[in-house]
Amino acid sequence: MVTSSSNSRLIVITGPSGVGKGALVKELLKRHKEIWLSISSTTRLPREGEIEGKDYFFIAKEQFHDLVKNGGFLEWAEFAGNLYGTPRKQVQQKLSSGSLVLLEIELEGARQVRKSFPQAFQVFLAPPSFVELERRIRGRASDSEDAIQRRLKRAKEELKAQDEFDSVIINDDLDEALRDFEKEIGFPID
Repeated sequence: MVTSSSNSRLIVITGPSGVGKGALVKELLKRHKEIWLSISSTTRLPREGEIEGKDYFFIAKEQFHDLVKNGGFLEWAEFAGNLYGTPRKQVQQKLSSGSLVLLEIELEGARQVRKSFPQAFQVFLAPPSFVELERRIRGRASDSEDAIQRRLKRAKEELKAQDEFDSVIINDDLDEALRDFEKEIGFPID
């Protein structure tokens, strides 16, 4: 169980692959230095430009399974054949020090956090349409057709879960989605 001080806050953002979670979070962090973004561990290979310890902790499947067995993750999930998890110790330390903590995680992970930390504020980032989501996923040009099809199939299921969340934000325009996100988590809007 994660404990927190009275000033700390845990915010979860999720949505289907390709919806723009990473882009939105990057802009949010530029504007709000007080937010601490939890860095996830993953068993997938780094994409071009990703940096170990900044974007993800890239670890072997065996090490990941050991951490799961020993309670080392606040949440974890398998997505598109790879494992992703939020290191528990880091989140606990930041919440205990009064930080605003942001988790950018997949749907199954958000559900796990909801069970162990129900007071977290959870936001679902949705695409303006499924057609646009497919265009974004294909535009990455980093996945095989098989991986793209798995992501699209998964996205259809994830989009059905929107009603589970405290807030749903449509990412049609990044600046507008960012303003909506800031408003939802209580930041003053320019």
